[in-house]
Amino acid sequence: MSHTIRDKQKLIKRVGRIGGQIEALKRALEQEQDCGRVLHLIAAARGAMNSLMAEVLEGHLRAHFDRPASGARHAESVEEIVDVVRAYVK
Repeated sequence: MSHTIRDKQKLIKRVGRIGGQIEALKRALEQEQDCGRVLHLIAAARGAMNSLMAEVLEGHLRAHFDRPASGARHAESVEEIVDVVRAYVK
């Protein structure tokens, strides 16, 4: 994924923040905080993951379809995107 190398540090920082959100969620569960707080933390983590996925997917699409490959490689790229989107929407 050569396109992620360009934004590597930015993506790593985002993943670190998501890790912090997951840790906060874990602490909330361990401390038996109220359901509303736990649900809020889950929603925030899910939103952060969705944003990360969208950013990486956008980079991937731009890298592969701004400069389309030919023939078999193009079909392979399309199949790869379809697989990612299907996994994302499950």
